[in-house]
Amino acid sequence: MTPCPYSAASRSRWWLAGDAWEDPQCHSRAKGSRMRLALISDIHANLEALDATLANLRGVGADRVVCLGDVVGYNADAGECLARLRELDPVWIAGNHDRAVSDQLSATGFNATAARAIAWTRANLLQADLDLLAGLPLKAAVGSAVVAVHGVLHPEVGCELVRLNSDDKRRQTCAALERHPSGAHICAHGHTHRVSAYEMRGGRMADCTADVVMLRDDAHYVINPGTVGEPRDCDRVATYMILDLAK
Repeated sequence: MTPCPYSAASRSRWWLAGDAWEDPQCHSRAKGSRMRLALISDIHANLEALDATLANLRGVGADRVVCLGDVVGYNADAGECLARLRELDPVWIAGNHDRAVSDQLSATGFNATAARAIAWTRANLLQADLDLLAGLPLKAAVGSAVVAVHGVLHPEVGCELVRLNSDDKRRQTCAALERHPSGAHICAHGHTHRVSAYEMRGGRMADCTADVVMLRDDAHYVINPGTVGEPRDCDRVATYMILDLAK
């Protein structure tokens, strides 16, 4: 078997909420009428992959970056990645690695490689970086349409540890989304390191596989932009999602 070489390139998926408009690749839209969110997750201290992703995003024209957690862990450039994100002033969620590095979560449940990286990162980060990680929220509403989490929207305790990798868990998160006080109908999450998107409509769960998807107002969605810095398959490309919303 030939191993796949790492690539610092990035690939996006487009999500359009609301009325259809011009091809997103043209980047032409009516200013003030829409908000374009760039969803990124699971950077895992991979500076080269983060820089490639941010360079790609500069050509997209996102209004706001939403980071769904796990900026640190596994790789060596945690401080540099945190500095890059600080410059963006993103909506920023804590991941399980972020919480473990900042002593908000025990590393005993992590595999040996992850636990060693957590200990090394904790010893090498500045106190200001550790304080930043310790202060990150587990969940955040982004406007009135999106709730951002790392793992799942349910349960209240330990939500950053649960992988949203089954229809049963997706249904539970959609149920929590329906009850969320923001009225949001989209849950953006990370943690699995795999790009995915599911639509819950009329009690039925559907896997959305197209690269460009028009979101329905009468449905709930669970979407994952994949991973910037730690791919788990042979496609060694950083991934992100673009989500267009009416302001």
